Amino acid sequence: MIAVPDLHVARVTPALAEAVRGLRVAADQYPFVGDVAFNLAEAEADPNSDAMAILVGEAVVGFYRLDYVSTIVSWNPLGRAGVGLRAFMLDRDWQGRGLGTRAVNACCADIERRHPERLLLALNVNCRNLGAIRAYRKAGFVDTGELYFGGRAGPQHLMVRALNRRAPEHAA
Repeated sequence: MIAVPDLHVARVTPALAEAVRGLRVAADQYPFVGDVAFNLAEAEADPNSDAMAILVGEAVVGFYRLDYVSTIVSWNPLGRAGVGLRAFMLDRDWQGRGLGTRAVNACCADIERRHPERLLLALNVNCRNLGAIRAYRKAGFVDTGELYFGGRAGPQHLMVRALNRRAPEHAA
């Protein structure tokens, strides 16, 4: 039997920051994710954000940012009860192993544990990023039918996932 790697998430600490800055995506994914070091610095500088690492065992394999105030990226119909997911990425060497859905599930479990008052996770995903759209759907996100047109790489779908199973269904 093949052992399933221990995948978990943790806030980025100074000890993890260098490994996070070393993460890379494939060249065709870069327009959708952007520069990891920039995203990390932005999250660390914002008191309303958490910079988060995705780990398999002790290895840093991915990164994302959680935003706790409503923005264009983290808009949601529940106002302060929502969380925005930004800059979600897995290192190119760790992609294609089925870790994306597990990482999103770990992200949601972490939010539910640390912030049980939060009811909705929202994200924008580029309309051309078909692989990410499939992955987010597989991880329980639904497309609201709304588009955001301000992204540097083109229009983006607004997708949401209920947290704590208490969020009402979004009426699209």
